[in-house]
Amino acid sequence: MRYLLLFIFVGSLSLKATAQANKNIQFTFNHVSLSVKDVNAAAEFYSEVLNLQEIVNRTKIDGVRWFSLNEEKELHLIAIIKTPITINKAVHFALTTPDFDAFIERLQQLKVAYGDWPGTPNKITIRADGIKQIYFQDPDGYWIELNSVAVK
Repeated sequence: MRYLLLFIFVGSLSLKATAQANKNIQFTFNHVSLSVKDVNAAAEFYSEVLNLQEIVNRTKIDGVRWFSLNEEKELHLIAIIKTPITINKAVHFALTTPDFDAFIERLQQLKVAYGDWPGTPNKITIRADGIKQIYFQDPDGYWIELNSVAVK
């Protein structure tokens, strides 16, 4: 019984030390990956509509293309997994631009549909803090939010 209590006591000290060490772990965002049906069609959308620059796909796997989101952040498009994906607007990624109105004009020129959170076409949401937001979809149906949050 003493050995069991000693084991539990030592184990709890080990867990406490591990928990304290984990408090110092820090993370930064690296990339987002999207499962796409046609990697070339998706790549064309992201390079044409969002003007993202393609970067080297370091995996060297066919059916995968990488794009820069600036500040060492990346978007990976992956067409090698054929499992169906269920998509809804709550699952989206957001981009910020100081040229919000210019980007709206770009979407209109490219005939890319956009709207507010409820889905009203061509409507811009203005949040209580004054930030403008719109939502639009890529060729695979993924939702993208564009907002006017000040770039630092």
